[in-house]
Amino acid sequence: MSSSDSSSAESRLATAKTVLTTAASVAATAMLARSLLQDYLPDEVHDYISYGFRSIFGYFSSQMTIIIEEFEGFAHNEVFEAAEAYLATKISPSNKRIKVSKHEKENNYNVTVERDEEVVDTYNGVKFQWILHCRHVESKNFHNPRDLNSTMRSEVRSFELNFHKKFKDIALESYLPFMVKRATLMKQEKKTLKIFTLSPENMYGNYSDAWTSVSLDHPSTFKTLAMDADVKTSVMEDLDKFVKRRDFYKRVGKAWKRGYLLYGPPGTGKSSLIAAMANHLNFDIYDLELTAVNNNSELRRLLIATANRSILIVEDIDCSLELKDRTSDEPPRESDDVEDPRYKKVTLSGLLNFIDGLWSSCGDERIIIFTTNYKDKLDAALLRPGRMDMHIHMSYCTPSTFKALASNYLEIKEHRLFSKIEEGIEATEVTPAEVAEQLMRNDSVDKVLEGLVEFLKVKKIENEQDKAKKEKQELENKEKTNKGKDSGVKKSTEDVEEQLVRNDRVDKILEGLVELLKVKKIDNDQDKSQT
Repeated sequence: MSSSDSSSAESRLATAKTVLTTAASVAATAMLARSLLQDYLPDEVHDYISYGFRSIFGYFSSQMTIIIEEFEGFAHNEVFEAAEAYLATKISPSNKRIKVSKHEKENNYNVTVERDEEVVDTYNGVKFQWILHCRHVESKNFHNPRDLNSTMRSEVRSFELNFHKKFKDIALESYLPFMVKRATLMKQEKKTLKIFTLSPENMYGNYSDAWTSVSLDHPSTFKTLAMDADVKTSVMEDLDKFVKRRDFYKRVGKAWKRGYLLYGPPGTGKSSLIAAMANHLNFDIYDLELTAVNNNSELRRLLIATANRSILIVEDIDCSLELKDRTSDEPPRESDDVEDPRYKKVTLSGLLNFIDGLWSSCGDERIIIFTTNYKDKLDAALLRPGRMDMHIHMSYCTPSTFKALASNYLEIKEHRLFSKIEEGIEATEVTPAEVAEQLMRNDSVDKVLEGLVEFLKVKKIENEQDKAKKEKQELENKEKTNKGKDSGVKKSTEDVEEQLVRNDRVDKILEGLVELLKVKKIDNDQDKSQT
């Protein structure tokens, strides 16, 4: 090798060393600067600088990004939930981390994308790249119950969707609607029914987090429900008609909701009917306890946080708040306890707006159910059509109800004792729950039915005794009232007689009697005002 070639090689080597040294120095400087920025600059400044760099590079980039956050105001973002369900079907072998969960009573495993994992989907030849981003927010006023590590830290999640700019219209007008529709069908197919209840300690953050759920594994169906056959058929037909009438409700300008009032004595199957309705429609249940709600504003926000295709129930509405008939002359009950839950600031007006006002239209395909043991205690405004559209009387046990119970519990359709039992049921008031309890007393069908016959005889005697006691009490109360009136008349007569013997002069006697009557009138007026 000539000396010139050797010199040229050494020169190139020196140049390469210089370039590498410079590159290493620049990289080290960049790493140091990045470390200093992260450690010493406030998050706001750091985010501002990052945004500036992204803007500069984004100007020259052909990519477009859509950010889909988990929450929109107080409510869940439907697109985020759809993406979470849809992308679970698009996980490929290239994904290294996924999340899997399963509740005890669920039939299927729940698979979701792990944070910072990229999932690629192709739609009509267009490539879409998804990434789930999560960041923690340090705040005393924001708490996500999914994060159990600290009550002071909460996780905010969002999906980042990347694609070429020229496919923006396809992404917004075709791809995202397709994904939402597909995810909705998928969730319905593998849905495990849930019952939601309020968690008051979580109500200061997102109101969606105030609803906590467990799997609803209630076995009640319309096939097994012990209920009058005609009423049962009517309810099923009404439910089926409701879920098919989206276009009808839109055309007539009504919110797509339906109200049901279930009323009747305890033990007549109101809760079982609600479970049968949920299983029939595949709707989740939201169990609203009004005494846990502080005011009308909170009530509206909780309504918004419930999902579509759900049943909202308020059980024992007459016991939840002071909502009796507004036309009643009975004054409101006085209470010295300012913490009495029946006197919180959820008002009848707020409840009416909740079920039939503007806020009730913030959602579709919802069913609202009130239950009560005493329908006559409710304000008529709660009961009118548009609020409680269908009133369902949950009656005492009937012969048809008994046959349904015998079929469910004893697996029999006929028996020699049926006629005697049906006569006993028609002769006395007995709830389906009481009959069902008797049917569980023995494994022998004959012994069970014989025991039921005796139970109905005893029940009839007890009912007659209770009725007699009630009539006797009412009679005693009436006699006390009449006695009070008689004593008042007698006392008035004695007062007049006393006045007549007070003086020998007629004019003085009559003048005194006039004054007595005036005083008596004033006393009577005061008594009336106090009562």
